[in-house]
Amino acid sequence: MNTKFAKKDEVERKWYVVDAADQILGRMATRIATCLRGKNKVIFTPHADAGDFVIVINAEKVKVTGRKLTDKVYYTHSQYRGGLRERTLKERLAAEPEEVIRDAVWGMLPKNKLGRALIKKLKVYRGGRHGHAAQKPEVLQILK
Repeated sequence: MNTKFAKKDEVERKWYVVDAADQILGRMATRIATCLRGKNKVIFTPHADAGDFVIVINAEKVKVTGRKLTDKVYYTHSQYRGGLRERTLKERLAAEPEEVIRDAVWGMLPKNKLGRALIKKLKVYRGGRHGHAAQKPEVLQILK
């Protein structure tokens, strides 16, 4: 019996939509990363892109547990002296909730050429509207 590997032109890609309202950020991000990577399919191949597209709506309504809103800090540096910038999760959710979800999912993907291709298949929107109705996305259930 031969091992079946996923080939680029043989992979059937689906579109999923996730409503982030009242979802826990980490649990939602793991489920999204699994779908982007293709680990939920029988044809999963670690070195190939066999995943699906994921649309996240209502990004500003995502929840976190514990005291992460005030204790979790994101750091960026401009590469200039004194250019360290700190922002809490609460500040970042108010300003850019799409990037919070994208960063959480990126942390669960491989940091190479494959991971950069996978993160492009994630579409995150603030509010309940998205422009991908023509792809007929299915609802992706996430356990709470």
